Amino acid sequence: MSQTATTDPQPEASSAPRRRPALSPSRASDFKQCPLLYRFRAVDRLPEVPTKAQVRGTLVHSVLEKLFALPTAERLPERAKELLAPSWTEMSADRPEWTALFDDDEQGEVENWLGSAAKLVDNYFELEDPRRLEPEACEQHIELELDSGVLLRGYVDRIDVAPTGEIRVVDYKTGAAPRQIGEAKAMFQMKFYAVVLWRLRGVVPRQLKLMYLTDGQALTYAPDEAELRRFERTLEAIWQAILRAGKTGDFRPNQSKLCGWCDHQARCPEFGGTPPDYPGWPEPDPGEESPLDRAD
Repeated sequence: MSQTATTDPQPEASSAPRRRPALSPSRASDFKQCPLLYRFRAVDRLPEVPTKAQVRGTLVHSVLEKLFALPTAERLPERAKELLAPSWTEMSADRPEWTALFDDDEQGEVENWLGSAAKLVDNYFELEDPRRLEPEACEQHIELELDSGVLLRGYVDRIDVAPTGEIRVVDYKTGAAPRQIGEAKAMFQMKFYAVVLWRLRGVVPRQLKLMYLTDGQALTYAPDEAELRRFERTLEAIWQAILRAGKTGDFRPNQSKLCGWCDHQARCPEFGGTPPDYPGWPEPDPGEESPLDRAD
């Protein structure tokens, strides 16, 4: 089994070899939800307008990553909130579409938005004391090729390793604790990470922890090896279904309650739209996740 674990890669030069198609937790979840949504995002790569809440989630993730880079004694709520404005300046410098979400004529809009991010940071400190933690990694890029040839790739918000070797996988969610559908989607993501880390390290993570920062709730789960073996087979089946659809372009829509949040209704046959002509299986990698995917 080919195994690699790397830090967040730098953008590839145009002359670099193309990356192999891979499966990420977000793209796998898209295909499960609606194959046509997967096509729009991974194959056609149609633009989507982010919401302020999504961008705020990305900002809070960036601040929490930087928080753990500080000396232990400085990991305090006020110090974390001081990181918000400079982090936003840094993040938005190359993304004018993010700054365009705010009305230049409305005084204090960005300040109010940063204030809402500060509340999420405060809620994080209600859940744990970062001065008592020394994560092994934050925003860790992980990659693994299964024996079946499926390449898995993703980013883990935080990996904690106890002195005795137990592994905890932590993911920050900047929304409220979800109902059944949302919880299943979040746990799918966490089991994806657990499979990769188990295969890379030979140790089943002791705990998967979701931290919901809007309402200050945490959800924990302890997977076992048999469950991860079954989940690995599920990922292999999803990838095979994606490859079959990719050969023909037959990515069928799946109408559900989640359609109300989709940017692509105008192109969806379920809503009277027509998808663009199928461009063929994408190169390079159709499994890549954006910062917005990882922020949630």
